[in-house]
Amino acid sequence: MKKAHIVLLVVNLALIVGFGALFLFRKNYEFVIYVGVIVAFLCLVGLTLKRVDYTLGSLVGLTVWSALHLAGGGIVVGGGRLYDVMLIRLSDTYPVWRYDQLVHIWGFGASTLAMYSLLIRPLQRPVRNPFALGVVIAMAGLGVGALNEILEFGVSICVPESGVGGYMNTSLDLCADLLGAILGLAYIRFRYWGGRVGPVAAVGPEEAT
Repeated sequence: MKKAHIVLLVVNLALIVGFGALFLFRKNYEFVIYVGVIVAFLCLVGLTLKRVDYTLGSLVGLTVWSALHLAGGGIVVGGGRLYDVMLIRLSDTYPVWRYDQLVHIWGFGASTLAMYSLLIRPLQRPVRNPFALGVVIAMAGLGVGALNEILEFGVSICVPESGVGGYMNTSLDLCADLLGAILGLAYIRFRYWGGRVGPVAAVGPEEAT
């Protein structure tokens, strides 16, 4: 395990212990479940660290996502959750742009980077059609977003008083997930593919961190 991995592990453990204790104290069982999900994914990454060439960007992005998510449920602003705060009102019809949507954009941009990391070793040879590969990577990141909505649905069943929201919230979340996946793909193209549109080589293990 490299030094950067140890630093990120310590940060994640601090977030889990700190916010986990806070949620238990407040009897916020919705976010206690989310802490459990984060622990599960942290273990998954740890167990596959030697087999998957996770880029440093993907690991940092996932860690920041964890921090944003936990802060959204744990920090109180104006008597409500940070998650419900309107950052910039962009519409009189739809509740955008909220902190919740910011977390989704960041989180599924990071997920797209993680999906790219899973493909690094299979794609050691030059990629002949980067557009097609980009679509696959972005859709993989968006697929993680769909999984997240399924998990939120499960939470709403287990904790009926949760703040998951209804159809409108789910739809806006998925739109934010798509934007995050596109931004994540743009980062991949310019960080690892040099912005090229012709044949490109996938990032090698020595570049993954």
